[in-house]
Amino acid sequence: MNTTKKPSRIKWHILVFLAPAVLVYTAVMIYPLFNTLRLSLYSEVAQTREFVGLANFKTLFGDENWSKQFWNALGNNFWFFIIHMLVQNPIGILLAAILSHPKLRFAGFYRSAIFIPTILSFVIVGFAWKLILSPIWGIAPGMLDAVGLKSLYAPWLGREAYALTTLSLVSVWQFVGIPMMLIYAALLSIPEEILEAGECDGITGAAAFWKIKLPLILPSIGIISILTFVANFNAFDLIYAAQGALAGPDFATDILGTFMYRTFFGFQLQLGDPHMGSAIASAMFAIILIGVCIYLFAIQSRMRRYQF
Repeated sequence: MNTTKKPSRIKWHILVFLAPAVLVYTAVMIYPLFNTLRLSLYSEVAQTREFVGLANFKTLFGDENWSKQFWNALGNNFWFFIIHMLVQNPIGILLAAILSHPKLRFAGFYRSAIFIPTILSFVIVGFAWKLILSPIWGIAPGMLDAVGLKSLYAPWLGREAYALTTLSLVSVWQFVGIPMMLIYAALLSIPEEILEAGECDGITGAAAFWKIKLPLILPSIGIISILTFVANFNAFDLIYAAQGALAGPDFATDILGTFMYRTFFGFQLQLGDPHMGSAIASAMFAIILIGVCIYLFAIQSRMRRYQF
């Protein structure tokens, strides 16, 4: 008689190790997400919560006052994202290419110096740059005057045409270290055999980067792009720290994060409305989800042929 026990098909140790992470993620991410979606379908009527379906979204997109604020914030968010894509990521790639050169001295020091602003608090960065760029007590006018460029100075954070671009560039300064480090790691992962084969064919220097390295790191660039998209459409802290909840001047720096904050919690004379705020948050989630799906199904699949 065979008394050998069959091994259990359920790997309990995996469940034990995964359970704490799943519980924490559910508590701080999944439950708030679904609760926000639920709140967006209700409204306060005579101090009682009533189910109104998609009425809040109809108000958000159909009411003149609400839709004007929403489309202004969404347009500003897209500009905020475009600045990061056109400035931050190319600079990050360039810095990574330079710092990955084997003959560069003190490369570790340069990497650390560039990455340090990434770990700084948004509040510190926002207030510091607000002081630096201040026309009254800031050091920017004096520094430009010292190099004969004082005529170029303007109160950038106080002008509607420049405020959002200025804050975007401040954000680029703070976070350029992230794409730099990710691309740097991708460049180091390229096998030396491929580079040596290119050298045998006369492909060296800048040509090696454009013809060999760049195609091989395209998947990493794609990941950085989608991370930039998600982070920029979740942005809030820097705008709030530098310009306040009203995102001045005259809502010129208002993005979806600050618009949602004012609507949900209220600010000054504006009363908070958690249900309309949840509708804005749900719209933000839908925009981010659409962007991620476009990347996954339309872009990432085309990059797989570069992976090895």
